[in-house]
Amino acid sequence: MQQSTVEMASHYVHVRVLLGMVVGLGLTHLIRNLARIIDRPVRLKAYWIHLLWAISMFVYLLHFWWWEFRLAHTVEWTFEIYLFVTVYALLLYLLCTILFPEVLDSGQDYRSLFYDRRVWFFSLLALAYLVDFADTWIKGEEYFRAAGSEYLIRNLSYVVLCAIAMATRNPIYHGVFAIAGLAYQFSWIIRQFQTLS
Repeated sequence: MQQSTVEMASHYVHVRVLLGMVVGLGLTHLIRNLARIIDRPVRLKAYWIHLLWAISMFVYLLHFWWWEFRLAHTVEWTFEIYLFVTVYALLLYLLCTILFPEVLDSGQDYRSLFYDRRVWFFSLLALAYLVDFADTWIKGEEYFRAAGSEYLIRNLSYVVLCAIAMATRNPIYHGVFAIAGLAYQFSWIIRQFQTLS
């Protein structure tokens, strides 16, 4: 049975509360840990590549929240879709907690933490870009097609680049990936998602 647009939007309000909580937790986790670095710069030595990925996750979370608004009028809600979107949000929160654990081992700084956890971080980031395909698809086949070839190339490129990042500790690669990834992320958002229409 097809739901009306008004019914879909009212159901989404319920879902949006949970998504908002998870996104809010991720944003709070990132900001709290960035504030700790500012508060204790000697004890918690920052690493610029790690910080760029923290900023990238901050932008990803905001982008996710903005993008998910489109679900208000496009999805006939089922428990499976609700579960899927919730797990996607939790995956993004998990990425934030991998970047900033609650406690650093003694003598560990953010540089060593970044390289020690890179396999986890980049494998889950690659998974997030794959999950994003399904997330775009549930907004409708027409919406998925409208995303265009750049969307497909973007997500698949991130998956490949994340696979390389898992395999190498080369700081030049990681620095270029972090800078280029963040720059492209801003470019994509500005070109694709300025309004909610």
